[in-house]
Amino acid sequence: MSASTPKRDYYEVLGVPRAAGEAEIKKAFRRLARELHPDVNKDDPAAEEKFKEAAEAYEVLSDADRRATYDRYGHEGLRSGGYSPNFEGFGSMSDLFEAFFGGGLGGAFGSAFGGGGPAGPTQGADIQVAAEMTLAEAAHGTTVELSFDAVVMCGNCRGNGAEPGTPIETCPKCQGSGQLRTVARTLIGQVMSTSACDQCGGDGKVAVQPCHVCRGRGRVAENKSVPVDVPAGIADGQRVRVSGHGHAGERGGPPGDLYVLVRVKDDPRFVRDGDDLITAIDISAPQAALGATVEVPTIDGPEQLEVPAGTQPHETLLLRGRGMPSLRGRRHGDLRVVINVVTPRNLTPAQRELLEQLSASLTAENLHSDEGVFAKLRRAFHSR
Repeated sequence: MSASTPKRDYYEVLGVPRAAGEAEIKKAFRRLARELHPDVNKDDPAAEEKFKEAAEAYEVLSDADRRATYDRYGHEGLRSGGYSPNFEGFGSMSDLFEAFFGGGLGGAFGSAFGGGGPAGPTQGADIQVAAEMTLAEAAHGTTVELSFDAVVMCGNCRGNGAEPGTPIETCPKCQGSGQLRTVARTLIGQVMSTSACDQCGGDGKVAVQPCHVCRGRGRVAENKSVPVDVPAGIADGQRVRVSGHGHAGERGGPPGDLYVLVRVKDDPRFVRDGDDLITAIDISAPQAALGATVEVPTIDGPEQLEVPAGTQPHETLLLRGRGMPSLRGRRHGDLRVVINVVTPRNLTPAQRELLEQLSASLTAENLHSDEGVFAKLRRAFHSR
């Protein structure tokens, strides 16, 4: 199929309904594969392209995540997500069948497509480590020193698996190919399957005298210590990627990456809401009535806040720019201060007398609220 030819619907290619289950999809693909096998279909010049089309459809529809993307967004959604078939580039129809069926009918084909030569470099696996920090450290950014176990290149043999000064020879079992081939009878006839050589591990070469440190593996496990810079504004559950600090690769492949899972400890003073912080302060009823200047905590230390006269219970005052820094810009969130008006208790006789005088002097105008109690309750109920 040329690049300019529109792709057919994957369900149409396999001849299954959109609600087809995994077993039905696999059965349909096996049926097509038998029809398109070169031992059965020798005269159809389009057989290879048809098989590639069917294999691509099966690769997508047998993978739950890819299938969901395709069902929702079609071929364009798969392309924008970086998907491309794993079986492109094979020289012949026979190679396609050998690689495909030799590796099993799974969703991940890549490791089965060796192409007949020794296994190439393989990137090392990633590592994830958790790092705990305070809210203040998350706000200002910090550097954490992390210790973890990792597979690293052997320093004695420099990763080649041989004792220094000793030779590395062609594997006698696979004759340097790195692969062993077997022929098996399947539903579509005789199929040759390929697997990595168990003597050389797919390298095609073996050390005459294996390294005494790594026992010929070329890699060893050790404890690593890595300083990691955590950016200001990081949130609990987010990750920091540190390239090249994962497990060492095989056969000269690059190392994997280190992922630092950030855990931000609870701060008793604040609740975080995105880049905003929320805190609460207690003030007395006279302070709320008369207005006052009070001290409030911020992530950078205490600050003065002007409480206007007539402030009502649970009103929220704003300190702009006193929240968390944004990871994606220079702005800061705000600090939202919730006012808790405390009714005085354990009054002395003198205090009681003063409050009685105040109570007697209050009028309806003093007790007027901008919003009635019932309206507040109704608004709170509808906001749930």
